[in-house]
Amino acid sequence: MEETEILSELRSMEKDPTFVTESAYRANTILWPTNRITFVETHLAYLKAHPTLNPKHYISNLKLMLRKKS
Repeated sequence: MEETEILSELRSMEKDPTFVTESAYRANTILWPTNRITFVETHLAYLKAHPTLNPKHYISNLKLMLRKKS
């Protein structure tokens, strides 16, 4: 999967109200002046830090874990 495809998939998840995709707190105010990191930035950084992961599998698992339960 190319980075553009990964970004597209993560952004569509972020826009979808059936997923829990809240931003997260980060203490590093140099990198994140508002102390918040977006859902997309979080998971893209994780994938970049772990290049041996299969992005399709990672995103598939994210979808399973973050789907809102009714």
